[in-house]
Parts: sequence; structure tokens; C-alpha cells
Amino acid sequence: MKHLLIGLIRAWRFAISPLYGQVCRYHPSCSAYALEAVTQHGSMRGSWLTVRRLCRCHPWAAGGYDPVPSRAAQAAESPATRGA
Repeated sequence: MKHLLIGLIRAWRFAISPLYGQVCRYHPSCSAYALEAVTQHGSMRGSWLTVRRLCRCHPWAAGGYDPVPSRAAQAAESPATRGA
């Protein structure tokens, strides 16, 4: 599943993304963020992170630098913040 998602994201970046130009408010762009998120975190968590990012990307967003959270940051979360 991970490789299928990576292929779809790369196809988007090759075929569709150039038609829009540089319109993303965030760095890295949403497609680059999605590719990195799925590569680092796998298909489930990477897709979730991508959906969250796409929901934040709207005309009124301030934008700016928004990196993919590292796996170390994910592991460092305490059980209290996870709701356990």
C-alpha cells in the first residue's frame, strides 16, 4: 500500500502539479509533505498527516514552514498526551 501511495503522489507531482504552479502557502509543498510523510511514517499515519495538512491549507492560512513530524517526536509523546 505504501508503494502505491508513493506512486500516486509522484504521478500527481509529475502530471498535475505543474499545471498549478507555485501556489502552496507552506514549505514544503503539500505534495512534497505527503511524499515525505508516507515515506517516513507508512501508509496509515502518513495519510493521516497528509489529510491534516491539506485541511490546514486554505486561502486564509498564514502558511510558512511546516515540516513532517519526525518519528522520534512521535515516540517521545508521553502516554498522557495520547489519552492512555
